[in-house]
Amino acid sequence: MTKRIAMWSGPRNLSTAMMYSFAARGDCRVVDEPFYAAFLAGTGDDHPMRDVVLASQPNDPTDVAAELKKPITEPVFYQKHMAHHMLPDWPTDWMDGMCHVLLIRHPARVIASYAKKREAPSLEDLGFVQQANLLARIDAPIVVESSDIRANPAGTLQALCAQIGIPWTPEMLNWPSGGHPQDGAWAPHWYGAVHHSTGFQSAECDLPQLEGDYAQLADAAMPYYEALAALKLKT
Repeated sequence: MTKRIAMWSGPRNLSTAMMYSFAARGDCRVVDEPFYAAFLAGTGDDHPMRDVVLASQPNDPTDVAAELKKPITEPVFYQKHMAHHMLPDWPTDWMDGMCHVLLIRHPARVIASYAKKREAPSLEDLGFVQQANLLARIDAPIVVESSDIRANPAGTLQALCAQIGIPWTPEMLNWPSGGHPQDGAWAPHWYGAVHHSTGFQSAECDLPQLEGDYAQLADAAMPYYEALAALKLKT
C-alpha cells in the first residue's frame, strides 16, 4: 500500500527543497501544490503568474482531491501543500488516511524571504494561522522545523522518515540541479535559488531584522508559530 504524505507548509519554508529530497528517494511520486489554481480561482487573489497557474491545473478543488486519492504504483506519494491554499468550505475527506506533516519556519525568516518575491504579504498569505487550524483537523500530525533540517539534514530526515513509517535513504540529501519535472508552472518566479541547489543549504544565520509593517506582521504570526514549534520533531 502506498504511503501518502501530505506536507503542509507556508511559503518560503524549504518546501520545494523537501519535495526534491523526497523525489530523490527513487520510490516516491511527488506533486507540487496541487490546489494552487483552485485557490486562485476561489479567492480571486492576484499572485505572480496568476493566469499561467490557472491554466496549468484543475480549478475545482473536488477534482484535485479525487486525483490525490487515485491508486498509484509508487510506494510513497509526497504531496507538497500550502496550508493557506485550503479554503474553509472545501472538502477534506481526501485527507483521511494520510500521514500529515507540518513544515514550519520562524516568521521573521518567512517574511523577509517572501517580501522579495511578493510585496506586502498579509498574515493569511503566510500559512501560520492555517497550519495551526490544521492541528484540530489532523490526527497525530508531525511538526518539523526547517531550520533543524538545514542544521542537520541527515539526522532530521532520518527522524522524520521514522515518524512517517518509511525507510530512510541517504539519497534524500542530494538532487540534480535545474529543477524537477513536477515543478509547478509558477517555478520560474519562486524557485530560482533551489534550482541552483543540489542539496540543503547550510544552517541559517541570525534572524533578519524587520521594521514597520513587516515587524508587526511577524509579531502577529509568532503565537501560531510558537504553538506549532512546541510540538516539533526532536532529533
